[in-house]
Amino acid sequence: MNGLRLAVSWLTVLPVRGPETVDRVAAGRAIALAPLVGGLLGVGAAGLLWVLVWVGASPVLAGLLVVGALALITRGMHLDGLADTMDGLGSYGPPERARQIMKSGGAGPFGLAALVFSIGVQAVSLAALAEADRWFAVALAVTVGRIAVVLACRKGIDAAPDTSFGALVAGTQHPLTAALWSAAALTAAIFATPDYWQGPLAILIALTAATILVRHTVRRFEGLSGDTLGAAIELTVSLTAATLSL
Repeated sequence: MNGLRLAVSWLTVLPVRGPETVDRVAAGRAIALAPLVGGLLGVGAAGLLWVLVWVGASPVLAGLLVVGALALITRGMHLDGLADTMDGLGSYGPPERARQIMKSGGAGPFGLAALVFSIGVQAVSLAALAEADRWFAVALAVTVGRIAVVLACRKGIDAAPDTSFGALVAGTQHPLTAALWSAAALTAAIFATPDYWQGPLAILIALTAATILVRHTVRRFEGLSGDTLGAAIELTVSLTAATLSL
């Protein structure tokens, strides 16, 4: 229960207090349970999208409002991580310089472009899913984003220098944990689209892309950081929702 409380307090603004002392063991449990929090967020997103469409909002407006609501309930951390990661990658400087840019707090041109693209893709994709009454696909897309976090923190991944969150979670996840969550998502995805193969394909594409992103950033920044986890979440949600909406 401490791991679940910590996961909720880390990943949402819900009034849940985590344990007073957080070590790598507790952090690892929280990351392993992150997909459960993703499921909670996904159900909420699908429900809000349905209500907005039901009261007369256009699907695109409803999709944009849901993306905004997800940003609010997650403190905007994942979008901030996406922007910082893209600015770091776009700097083309040494790892130390890239990490300094990521910690600067501002958003540069690469970060702003990534934010606009990610928010736009998610909003339009959710709108398409709403028009097709595929509410389960909406919830699944949000959930899979948090499975990407489990894969990103698997054993063998080191933390970037001078990062507190990365030092807590990097390398904490057993490969079996990542495999089980991935298998669960692939199984659930069979029921997310009319064609049984499209859902699993969407999951494979999104999680593979997130894994490639994490590997590249770990090599580029000399380790894993919290910003990379946020970028992995946003990339996975965007790709999953977009592919499911085709």
